[in-house]
Amino acid sequence: MADMIIRQADVGDAEAIYQIERLCFPDPWSRDSLIYELGENPRAFYIVAVLDEKVVGYAGMWWIEDEGHITNVAVMPGYRNRKIGQGIVDVMLDFTSGEGIRHHTLEVRRSNEAAIKLYEKMGFRTEGVRRGYYLNNGEDALIMWRHGQSD
Repeated sequence: MADMIIRQADVGDAEAIYQIERLCFPDPWSRDSLIYELGENPRAFYIVAVLDEKVVGYAGMWWIEDEGHITNVAVMPGYRNRKIGQGIVDVMLDFTSGEGIRHHTLEVRRSNEAAIKLYEKMGFRTEGVRRGYYLNNGEDALIMWRHGQSD
């Protein structure tokens, strides 16, 4: 396998991210929303995983004071189970922690056992539930947090 590159995303990655969204989520973000996130939202931070010059995964986060709200993590079908998702999240956590983020949070479908295990492995713990959070089927979301070191 060729070397994977994980880099900060820019507006030129919007179409590739949108295609991954459509493949991975029942309620994907719109192309216009992603263009706004990548090009105009000062609180948004996105990274992509590139393999053989193709974007195969990404993660997005909103940066609010010393908290990072991870909005999405996705790896294109056919590229899963290669530790790409773990690599993306590792890079995001390492970089943003180094830039002052002390707490990271995310929501994950209660049924997404693979993602929950990955997040737990990376230090996230379930601290709450959003009942009926997902509009397409009313599934609950687990609210997970990863707290950094105190000053």
